[in-house]
Amino acid sequence: RFSFVHLALMTSLPSTKGLSGTLVGTGKLGGFGRSPTLRTLYPPIDPYSTGRLEVGVHSVYYEECGNKDGKPVVFIHGGPGGGCSEANRRFFDPERYRIVLFDQRGAGRSTPTADLTDNTTWDLVADLETLREMLGIDRWMCFGGSWGSTLALVYAITHPERVTELVM
Repeated sequence: RFSFVHLALMTSLPSTKGLSGTLVGTGKLGGFGRSPTLRTLYPPIDPYSTGRLEVGVHSVYYEECGNKDGKPVVFIHGGPGGGCSEANRRFFDPERYRIVLFDQRGAGRSTPTADLTDNTTWDLVADLETLREMLGIDRWMCFGGSWGSTLALVYAITHPERVTELVM
């Protein structure tokens, strides 16, 4: 039923004709409502800081890139178990943003790998808040895709005073 409704809605929208979507893995940004010309991502950058947030049995990896004095943004990856990549840094203008990426419990460079001990949505929300406080960030933009958008939304509902924008 959902697929039928979704398909009916998509085919009835004339504005989607000829527009390109996001081309995953190509370094190009697209999507509905944008011009058919895709923009490239920002150039590759290295983190200026990396660290680990120790929470129970978990050691959560994080890194900071871009402008130390820029607008704070946290990138929240999808899942399960994916983690962040160097390409995720490239979504943001490094001259304007203080870019924070972190690998959720059990994912990416966090350890132990694929461990579900104390690994609930609420634990991940607490990790985001602990990381924000530890980095001395008052408020930040939450940028999440797939599961990361769900986690960003739950974080924003739990800590609305700490979120400037949600990008999902």
